[in-house]
Amino acid sequence: MRVSRVQAQENRQAVIDVASRLFREHGFDGIGLKDLMAGAGLTQGAFYKQFESKDDLAAQASRRALESALGRWSAAAGASPEDPLSAVVEFYLSMGHCAEKTDGCPVVALGSDAARQGPDVKASFEAGIKDYLDMMAGWVGKPTDDKSTDDKLAEGDEPDGRAMAVLSTMVGAVLLARAVNDEQMSKRFLQAAAESVLLQSSAGHARPGQHQ
Repeated sequence: MRVSRVQAQENRQAVIDVASRLFREHGFDGIGLKDLMAGAGLTQGAFYKQFESKDDLAAQASRRALESALGRWSAAAGASPEDPLSAVVEFYLSMGHCAEKTDGCPVVALGSDAARQGPDVKASFEAGIKDYLDMMAGWVGKPTDDKSTDDKLAEGDEPDGRAMAVLSTMVGAVLLARAVNDEQMSKRFLQAAAESVLLQSSAGHARPGQHQ
């Protein structure tokens, strides 16, 4: 039976959603097209009607994963407008987020994989990381800069160095926390990073709590 254009588009979006989660769990090369399509309730034969290649899907799934992650940052920040950075740190540098292999930060889950992918996947990560930095720059402050902290970075501007340092610290801490068996060591990585981030930022007026 022929699939309508509306249904085909819904199927395409379902595949991108599923792939954004399964790639984070298994890596780009750790899962094949058959299992990706099965996860969306479709057959492998439908794949090439919707995507040019697995690389095409990887790029779109990466974009979707990064958009989802940024939405979680926005939700956390919106729930604590008086101190958004602390709120994001509280959820990001937590054991709960550390355990989220399919829904957690795609930069942690797929960053090393993305480095070995083609330009389209890297472009998706670059755009998502710039969005992270745009959001964070307003929280950590922009030295010697008269622009509003709510402004998006202009095309070609260098992201604020402090935002880069904070993001690097946070991503690295979750990566290290996931890489060890010792749960107490994982917690120490996360808490040390949280303390460092809040101490070096203009928003860090309060010490972080225990991240369970």
